Amino acid sequence: MTIKNRYPLPLISELIDKLQGAKYFTKLDIRWGYNNVRIKEGNEHKAAFCTNRGLFEPTVMFFGLTNSPATFQWMMNDIFKDLISEGKVTIYLDNILIFTKDLDEHRRIVQCVLQKLRENKLFLKAEKCEFEVLETEYLGVIISEGQVRMDPIKLTGIAEWPTPTKKKELQSFLGFTNFYRKFIKNYSKVVHALTQLTGNTEWTWGAAQNQAFQQLKKQMAEDVILAIPNATGRFRVEADASNGAIGAVLSQEQDGRWRPVAFMSKALTATKRNYEIYDKELLAIMLALSEWRHYLMGALEDVEIWTDHQNLQYFRKPQKLNRRQAHWVTELAEYHFTLRHKPGTTNVKADLLSRRSNHDQGEDDNGDITVLSPEHFRAMIMPTASEIHERVRTVTRQKELWDKGIAASLDHERGITEKDGILYYDH
Repeated sequence: MTIKNRYPLPLISELIDKLQGAKYFTKLDIRWGYNNVRIKEGNEHKAAFCTNRGLFEPTVMFFGLTNSPATFQWMMNDIFKDLISEGKVTIYLDNILIFTKDLDEHRRIVQCVLQKLRENKLFLKAEKCEFEVLETEYLGVIISEGQVRMDPIKLTGIAEWPTPTKKKELQSFLGFTNFYRKFIKNYSKVVHALTQLTGNTEWTWGAAQNQAFQQLKKQMAEDVILAIPNATGRFRVEADASNGAIGAVLSQEQDGRWRPVAFMSKALTATKRNYEIYDKELLAIMLALSEWRHYLMGALEDVEIWTDHQNLQYFRKPQKLNRRQAHWVTELAEYHFTLRHKPGTTNVKADLLSRRSNHDQGEDDNGDITVLSPEHFRAMIMPTASEIHERVRTVTRQKELWDKGIAASLDHERGITEKDGILYYDH
């Protein structure tokens, strides 16, 4: 049995975040990919494969081996570790991206990268390389100075995508759209009718599925441009909840304008669909903050949270909260934010909340408890050590307590001593 190499591949979203402020880009593609890694001599039989022409034992790593991606990523990171640490080079398997603000610095780093490639006998596919460009395709998206958008070439056929006639065709379509879900507002809500057909249910393509399919294709065809976030601008989170899904938009103020950074959407489980409306709206905020925690935690300025549920503005005041809400309040304490009410008719979130009157009242153990507001904790005064010692002396001097056991303990129990009216036990 093969032991899995757990070396992590970088997250594409994290690589894109590093590009903030970059103006010049150079993209390099390694020729032969995994074939550049030699299988240890004597271990070739472990990767052997059989064909109608016989049994073959490869001498180099190839596509399809379970550890090929992790091993190749480790090799590339090790070769370029000093340049990666500078924050001007990112590597995803055989894709190298160099990005800088200054052209002279850019050329210096490109020269260093090419030199390292030569030293390690790694070659490039010239037809897939681009040098000193202002815009380029990288890992499925188009990047330029301060922004990222969907690749129009990959979306050219989306308008003509045929209506699925079976589960496998639908799964293929959803797999493609899921890659671009951060560009699509309320993605989970839009595809809800479609995802229902991917489970163990009978295939029934109706009006709801066709409407969702057409709406998703329409939104995919829109040229949505997302900003690459920076560490100095203010952030805004707009969260919304409906019966079947929650959605949120993260925006940042850049150059005096609010620009969308990412969209987030998640389908609700059967249990969470039964939450009261107050809890659903609070859940939307919690999931949004968790999704973008790496941006919002420790932000220089308070994060603006917009909600169309006005009562949420008062949840931090002293009041009775159920167990679920109390747990969320403790998590929210990690963030610095300001809640703002935005009426649904003017909110930029996707749709108005569909309200229901038949929500259950929560689980049996979801009783009310009281949570103290932050003001109470700031006003709390801890006693000093001297005050604590005086209290202990006062209790120890009580005649009834002394007669019943303290005096006897001092005479017979080892390790118990008295000093300045306080009993000590040496263990």
